[in-house]
Amino acid sequence: MDNTVPIADVKRKLSFILRGASEGQSYVVVSNGRPVARIIPADTQELFPHLRAALLSRLKQQPVVAVENWTRDDAYED
Repeated sequence: MDNTVPIADVKRKLSFILRGASEGQSYVVVSNGRPVARIIPADTQELFPHLRAALLSRLKQQPVVAVENWTRDDAYED
């Protein structure tokens, strides 16, 4: 279960929250009562395996698009 933490507390207690995350706890950061972010342990494996599978399936269905070689400068207009 996620712990709910106001954004002001995250600013004041970041090291405490990160220590909790390293111990397996997760947090939902809220601003004005609305969730804005989630802090989870870094070693969490595949939180949403069904989403990953759905994304890969959709990508496999997309047509391959041939593009020319381009440089970084080509991405910017003159």
